[in-house]
Amino acid sequence: MDGVRKRPVLLGLTGGIGSGKSTVGSQLAGLGAALIDADQIARDATGPGGSAMEAIRASFGPDFVDARGALDRARMRDWVFSRPEARAQLEAIVHPLVTLQSDLLARRAAEEGRAVVVFDIPLLAESGRWARRLDAVLVVDCPEETQVERVIRRSGLAREAVLGIIASQASRPARRAIADAIIANGGNCTLAALHAQTRQVAALFGL
Repeated sequence: MDGVRKRPVLLGLTGGIGSGKSTVGSQLAGLGAALIDADQIARDATGPGGSAMEAIRASFGPDFVDARGALDRARMRDWVFSRPEARAQLEAIVHPLVTLQSDLLARRAAEEGRAVVVFDIPLLAESGRWARRLDAVLVVDCPEETQVERVIRRSGLAREAVLGIIASQASRPARRAIADAIIANGGNCTLAALHAQTRQVAALFGL
């Protein structure tokens, strides 16, 4: 019918650290998708004067707020590492704010007539709250050793630290199990080859 706008496809994008997920997200945006970065929304909410900071101060105390009025990420990371209840408490503050803002951005994208809205969600496989909100999931996949090499090269982290991050994330099989589409971005995948895969996947979802 004339005047009836089709609802955009809501596509979850995920992948382990060093997989190339952010590059694929940028490529999808270049092809016309609206890109919503859940991590960036969370960083904004816990940044100086962010929408989560009053609740974080009330729940965890002023020691977890730095001089700028932002979350002291290093202190919080150490605190929640071995305290699941503290992690759950932090997530209960931040996650609803991320959901609210991501929904607002998705509505704006729909109003703009975007065919696809991509939610960049690093921990999609670990979180049960996203699945019912998405139409499909795209996983960027690569071998663990490739992840390690890339992260060391870009960040200078020690190998043991990178392996620790990888171990804290969902396994490759767990991510692949939730995928409706997979982009293979192994060590021998060139940027041109990655872009070719991204274009193929984009076409599947209407871009």
